[in-house]
Amino acid sequence: MSSVFCLAALAIPLVAQEPAYKIERDVLYREGRVTEYQRERCRLDVYYPAGKKNFATVVWFHGGGLKRGNRSVPDELKNQGVAVVAVNYRFSPKVKSPAYVQDAAAAVAWTFKNIQRFGGSSEKIFVSGHSAGGYLTSMVGLDKRWLKQHGVNADDIAGLIPYSGHTVTHFTVREERGIPGTQVIVDDMAPIYHVRKDCPPILIITGDRELELLGRHEENAHFWRMLQVVKHPDAVIHELDGYNHGQMAGPAHPLLLRFVSRVSKSIDKSAKASR
Repeated sequence: MSSVFCLAALAIPLVAQEPAYKIERDVLYREGRVTEYQRERCRLDVYYPAGKKNFATVVWFHGGGLKRGNRSVPDELKNQGVAVVAVNYRFSPKVKSPAYVQDAAAAVAWTFKNIQRFGGSSEKIFVSGHSAGGYLTSMVGLDKRWLKQHGVNADDIAGLIPYSGHTVTHFTVREERGIPGTQVIVDDMAPIYHVRKDCPPILIITGDRELELLGRHEENAHFWRMLQVVKHPDAVIHELDGYNHGQMAGPAHPLLLRFVSRVSKSIDKSAKASR
């Protein structure tokens, strides 16, 4: 009886040491003069561990085909010692390409310029998202022109984690041009067009190739293979057997957290060595 009590007593401080989380909601991330639609959609929430310093941050873009959806913090990423910046962006057909990529870049740039006031490290900003959010992740991280407009170098992103995102030109971008969804296009609005060996570490995750959206696993596998061809030093792909496109995000989150932890430790080690 007493031994059980002692074990329970020892466990209490461990629980108490877990950081409390706060959330700052509905932040407008666009600067300067904004349109009414930008004021409505260009908003984000910052979910962060209060009282903790030097933590990693995941900028999270929701899916929805670049046409629908709303920001939220995935449950599996809550209370994990990292911050999550959940982002909304404008939709097609109300805007057309590249407006939503520009929004994504503006949100990532806002995070670089503001996360330190919440206690986070600007050297540990990761970008991720599911489906359309995965496409935005890869576009912002590989095509450096979008963040350059905000004075941010895309290579300063700590890591990219696209979930089942297009790596060819997105079907909604093709639709805006009158091109059928079955006609594959690879141009400057395709992440694979911008493959380079010096982009941030990248973790690519897809659902089961037999259950995914048409060709989605295969185009991501090609993307990964081309990263190998250019000798990217840290590119990994995971296929989640048994999970379709909509189901794969939940089981992908632990892989994201493991990747964030690994890369963050490497960043800390490098910083310590340079002192």
